[in-house]
Amino acid sequence: MLDRSRHAPAFAPAVPTPPVEWRVEPGLTDYARALAAMEARANAIRAGEAGEQVWLVEHAPLYTAGTSARAADLLEPDRFPVFEAGRGGEYTYHGPGQRVAYVMLDLKRRREDVRAFVTALEDWIIGALDRVNVRGEKRDGRVGVWVARPDKPPLPDGSPAEDKIAAIGVRLRRWVSFHGIAINIEPNLGHFSGIVPCGITGYGVTSLVDLGLPIAMAEFDLVMKQAFAEIFGPVEG
Repeated sequence: MLDRSRHAPAFAPAVPTPPVEWRVEPGLTDYARALAAMEARANAIRAGEAGEQVWLVEHAPLYTAGTSARAADLLEPDRFPVFEAGRGGEYTYHGPGQRVAYVMLDLKRRREDVRAFVTALEDWIIGALDRVNVRGEKRDGRVGVWVARPDKPPLPDGSPAEDKIAAIGVRLRRWVSFHGIAINIEPNLGHFSGIVPCGITGYGVTSLVDLGLPIAMAEFDLVMKQAFAEIFGPVEG
């Protein structure tokens, strides 16, 4: 379990700013609409016309291609719609039962350090998982959050099996972030088979339900909100 006794948030603004807006979108959100809305909000944040925001959504089944995506990793190109996302990373899947959080923060007010920002996002996910008694872990060279699977056979090299439970893909424009994270609550894990997720082979994908933890999306949203505040500072909404 994480020690929550220390905080000062690790990635809070250097000077006091309004709380981050926390917005939860009902139903399924059209992906093209989400891209346009993120672009507009990021531009408004940079111009000083809007505050920071975390926007929680679900999408209909689709694949997205990041700026490092390789065509060979799209194994079933006709299975679901495919979108050029413009974020970092490779191919990923979004669909019902997966909580996507689009994170629009002004890093000029926080820390102009992309690597530290990605680490903070991983810490946020790990903190949320910790609250529901799931141990999420980081891995060098593999962005995202992983869960050890001692119930599965070891990998071919003899190392313990582990599955990915959360993906991260971000973009920064003039130090304002957009895109964000995706955590598997109860998606159809079979839908990941149409891609090589994040370009990484040899590992599985899991979800909270797959780990034996049925939890409502709204319940997990609450622990996400608590964990976010510990890393990034106050939220409202």
